[in-house]
This record gives sequence, structure tokens and C-alpha cells, in this order.
Amino acid sequence: MNTAPADDTTTPADAAPQDAASQEAASSPDPVARLAMMTLDAAETAPMAAFWHGVLGWPISYQDEDYAMLTGPSSALGIGRIPDFQPPAWPDAGIKQYHLDLAVTDLEAAAARCVELGATRPAQQPGSTWIVLLDPAGHPFCLTDASAWG
Repeated sequence: MNTAPADDTTTPADAAPQDAASQEAASSPDPVARLAMMTLDAAETAPMAAFWHGVLGWPISYQDEDYAMLTGPSSALGIGRIPDFQPPAWPDAGIKQYHLDLAVTDLEAAAARCVELGATRPAQQPGSTWIVLLDPAGHPFCLTDASAWG
């Protein structure tokens, strides 16, 4: 998902750091860390774990009513129950904090499958090279053309 104007055609290759300090930091041979897991908040863990298992194909390695974890090839996706969880708004007026971009080979087929699994396809679609969907807890995520990622 992109908060830029709808006519923005930025691709991952175009999104490289612009200043010299950023470029030097980006090419550093010694990373500070490795992304081990991203955790999403939700009112319930079971529907989210089932949804993301269906979308990513990652096994559910742990699940109870308060927490679930899916294990991927190089990182994990956690789901934490928050009793007073409020889903993010979409469209979000540019205030979202993060979202996932998922690379797919067929945008419409992938969107249809995600909807079958429990996603919602909002009417507001800000671009033409990606599709915004909302997971069962309301988190926006994007399906993008895999060829754009190299």
C-alpha cells in the first residue's frame, strides 16, 4: 500500500535511499539486526492465524486465545490478542503506521483467494499496480505484482 498520490508509479527499485548517508547505511556489510518476527494486534487470534496461514502457507506453530505464531522461511508472523482492539481505518488519511506488501503472480486471482479466506476488498483503491485488502482484523495489506520486485 502506498500513501503517495494514486498516479505514483514508484516500484521497489525506485525506492532506494536518496542521500549519501542513507545510501552508505543501506550498503553496510554488517547489519544491526535481522527481522525475526512482525506481530499484528487483533481481537481474536484464531481467525487471524487461519487467514494468514491460508494466504502465506506458513504453518501455525503456536496458538492459544492470547497469541498465535506462524513460522515462515526466514521470519515469523505473530498475532497478539488485545481485548480492546480497534481496527485501523481505511482509507486512512495518511496516518497508517505500516502494512505488508505481498508479491503475487496474478493480482486478481490472489485477491479473490484472499477474499475467500476472509479478507475484505475496500472500494478505495489508491493505485493501479497493487490491490489493497483488509485482513480479518482490519489491517490493510497490499498485493503487488511479483515481477516488480525483481
